[in-house]
Amino acid sequence: MDPVTHALSGLAIHQIGFKRKAALFVLVFSAIAPDLDYITRLWGADVFLRYHRGITHGILALFAFPLIMGIIFRNKGGFFYYYFLSFIAYGSHLFLDLANPHGIRILSPLDWNLYSLDLVFIIDPFIGGGFLLCIIMGRMNKKRAPLIAICIIILIAAYIGGRAHLQSEAEKFLKTEIDANIYRLYPLPLDPLRWWFITKSGNNIEAGAVDLFTRSVYIKNRYRLDKKSPAIVKSKKDRVVQNFLYFSRFPYAEVKREGDRTIVIWRELSFSFLPGERFMVTVIMDKDGEVIESGFKF
Repeated sequence: MDPVTHALSGLAIHQIGFKRKAALFVLVFSAIAPDLDYITRLWGADVFLRYHRGITHGILALFAFPLIMGIIFRNKGGFFYYYFLSFIAYGSHLFLDLANPHGIRILSPLDWNLYSLDLVFIIDPFIGGGFLLCIIMGRMNKKRAPLIAICIIILIAAYIGGRAHLQSEAEKFLKTEIDANIYRLYPLPLDPLRWWFITKSGNNIEAGAVDLFTRSVYIKNRYRLDKKSPAIVKSKKDRVVQNFLYFSRFPYAEVKREGDRTIVIWRELSFSFLPGERFMVTVIMDKDGEVIESGFKF
C-alpha cells in the first residue's frame, strides 16, 4: 500500500487505547518502517524494483525491528509493551503489502521468492479512507474512539476477506470460459467485481478482464513466448533486465528491428492494464548484438 495508508493504520491502532508516552510515535513509525528501503530508489528505478519489499518486508525484520523499538523506549513504559506495539504495527504493514499485487518477500532471508495475495490494488481508497474515517470519528467522539477504531479495523479486514471471496468466484467463472494450465487474477482499481487475469498454456498467454457483474470475459491481448530468440537470451545478461526479472511474475519479451539496431522490449503482463508504458524495460543492441542502452519505466 501507499505510505499514507500505512501511517493512517498506525494512527488507527493507537486510537484503540495505547496511551503511554511514546506509543503514538512507535506505532506510526513502525507502520511505515518497512518502506525505509525506498532509499534504494537513489540507485535507479530497476534497483528499487529489485530490492523494495525485500529484507525489510520479511519475517526476520518483523521480529528484529520491534526489538530495536523495545530497547530504545524501554524506559518510557517497558520493553515488552513497545515490542508488542511495534510488532503489530510492523505486521500490519506487511499484511497490507502482501494483499496487493506488488507482493513482498515475506519469508526473506529464508526464501527470496515474491509472494502476493493479489486482493487489493496498490492504492485502495476504501482502506485508506476507512482508516482516515476512523481517526476523524475518534477525534469527534473521544469516549468511543477505541470502539470506533476496533469496529473500523474489523470492517477493513472483512472488506479484504470479501475481496478474497470475489477473487475466488471470478477465477471459477474464468475457468469455465478459458481452458488453460495457469490462472492468475489481479485486482483492478475501485472495482471489486472486475479482475485482470493472466492465463497460460505452454508458451501461450492471454491477458484480459473478467467481470462478475456482467458475467463476461474480455481478452485484451494474446502473446506467445519466444524462449529461443538470440536477442532475448542476450538481453537477459543486462543488469536492468535481471533486476526486472527478479521482480516480474509474468514477463514477456518482444523483438523489434530499427535499421542496424535490435530492440528488445520486456513487459510485466500482470500490470499491463495500466495506461501508458509502465513496468517496461527497453534494451537497445547494435548490429553485433552488444547492448548500447537499457532503461526501465516504472
